[in-house]
Amino acid sequence: MLCCLNPDCLQPLNPKGITNCQSCGAPLVPLLRGHYRVIKVLSDEGGFGRTYLAEDVDKLNERCVVKQLAPKVQGTWALKKAIESFQQEAQRLQELGKNSQIPTLLAYFEEDNYLYLVQEFIDGQTLLKELRQRGTYHETEIREVLLNLLPILKFIHERGVIHRDIKPQNIMRRTSVVSSVSREKTNRAKEEIVLIDFGASKQLSATVRAKPGTTIGTRGYSPLEQLQDGEAHPASDLFSLGATCFHLMSGVSPALLWTENGYSWVASWQQYLKRPISADLAEVFDKLLKKDIHERYQSVDEVIKDLAPQLPSLEPPILRNKLLAGAAIILLGFGGFWYINNFYPLNLIAENNFRMKTLNGHSNLVTSVAISPIPPDSPLHKEGLRGILVSSSFDTTLKLWNLSTGKEILTLEGNAGSVHSVATSPDGRTVASGNGDKTIKLWNLFTGQEIRTLYGHSSSVESLAISPDSKMLASGSFDGNIKLWELSSGREIATLHSHSGAVKSVAFSPNGQTLASGSEDKTIKLWNLKNKQVIRIFKGHSQPIRSVAISPIPPDSPLRQGGLGGILASSSADDTIKLWDLATGQEIYTFFGHSYSVNSVAFTSDGKTLASGSSDHTIKLWDVVTKREIRTLKGHSKEVTSVAFSADGNTLVSGCADGTINLWRVVR
Repeated sequence: MLCCLNPDCLQPLNPKGITNCQSCGAPLVPLLRGHYRVIKVLSDEGGFGRTYLAEDVDKLNERCVVKQLAPKVQGTWALKKAIESFQQEAQRLQELGKNSQIPTLLAYFEEDNYLYLVQEFIDGQTLLKELRQRGTYHETEIREVLLNLLPILKFIHERGVIHRDIKPQNIMRRTSVVSSVSREKTNRAKEEIVLIDFGASKQLSATVRAKPGTTIGTRGYSPLEQLQDGEAHPASDLFSLGATCFHLMSGVSPALLWTENGYSWVASWQQYLKRPISADLAEVFDKLLKKDIHERYQSVDEVIKDLAPQLPSLEPPILRNKLLAGAAIILLGFGGFWYINNFYPLNLIAENNFRMKTLNGHSNLVTSVAISPIPPDSPLHKEGLRGILVSSSFDTTLKLWNLSTGKEILTLEGNAGSVHSVATSPDGRTVASGNGDKTIKLWNLFTGQEIRTLYGHSSSVESLAISPDSKMLASGSFDGNIKLWELSSGREIATLHSHSGAVKSVAFSPNGQTLASGSEDKTIKLWNLKNKQVIRIFKGHSQPIRSVAISPIPPDSPLRQGGLGGILASSSADDTIKLWDLATGQEIYTFFGHSYSVNSVAFTSDGKTLASGSSDHTIKLWDVVTKREIRTLKGHSKEVTSVAFSADGNTLVSGCADGTINLWRVVR
């Protein structure tokens, strides 16, 4: 069967082989974007489009979910908000989908005047459907639900995202082993609970506030501050989690209670239970369901702290067979050290002798770090600085740090949203920041003043690089495009169209004649900057590319004997780093060793050492010539997001998801 994509069609299913819908007459689309065969309507989104089941013909008809945006709204503002919300859902899945308990984003595009979002198909059913089929949950089952969901919330909150619509309908339990969408996922045991529908989610600064009069969330499940004032905090998601578990325990919908009694039900929620629960768990739910946000749990860690003392009392077989099958293995996937350390206070990460300093200052995830030299005519040169560290964050700021002392020099503010990337010019005069509001800002490194704002991308700017001669800026975006800019004037030189997914990293070659770009489409492309054409495509990673870096071959390197003119390094969500011959496009070597996504790679200036930062909380140093691991640097408590070497190669800087930056002493 083939499904009509007209959102108003009353009978959209059609037999194969016909060109127009038998019901509405609209032209049928055999393959959406050339490889998605839409076969069934899963749900109607109430005037905003439909959600379909589809098959990806390029992946042996693997099933996927296609969301269509076709809003029937009046007014420019309403239409703009609908489009913005849809794009934000894609952005959230892009940022969060590496977690096995969140659907993976497969594609985001426009076709025939409709926007489409393609995501991983979860083979299972929602907890609401499960509740209706099997009846209310026992206390042990509720504890397991909590232990599955709390780490997901911790994961998204640490990345500055609030879901804002947690309810049984938006939580699914898998009924089969996950598909081949991600090797990270298939290598783990059967995973159970998945959080879906990030259409209402928001990026978190200090507070998320909707337009006055806008209701976001679901009555009964959403707390007072969210429905009344449009505010949302991590504590708001925790109220929704409490209401969700109450529904599963009682079989009574909070939405129905809210309609009849407003929020008065939260003070007497236990009277609706079919069976009593233990006093300690009741205390947890009392605090989750507080009407006043200030009396409620403020973070996932606080909830875990009250739940944790109960775990040691479980018999090992129960802990092993029940929790490891449903929760612990998943938790070990992202934040494994967090899970063990919170339940069993073991010191699993020894103090690292190579860590020199930890810099604290950002209030949210550090997205990117870069090191700038100090020009001789800079006022900062007189102060004896050997370099300036620049960091960017989801907290909307850039910070400048003294690389020698680790002291903060200046905070650059003025970004309208989160800052996703940063780059410094080799001449030490300019800093560029790529932002979530689709803009790029250029800053004077001497004065900290904003020079200008560059407009042109249609989505967040994910990556930046400045050419070796400090004349050209390259930017990669979630929109899949790369733009080249004249740094001195801010004039757009060209737009490079080729990638089918977000461009997560860009890097200039040492001679400035070529540019490498790594994308979520799993490819790396090398561009000739003179004619703006693709020279070659590097394929080999099985998952999205996270970072690329280019190094020359040192004159004294044995690699020169093989005729190599340069080395491209790439890292991926498939946990690996690959080295490529820049001249031929041939793969030289693959480094294995990280246990999760490798988010950033950087070469020393002599090209002999490569650093890699990973979601497994570690940094590894690799000898490029011998292809051996030099050492593993441990000390970060969360995902390492970015790494950069100082000019002399003696200092390594790393940014972390917990908002900290580490300075490491490099001994090779």
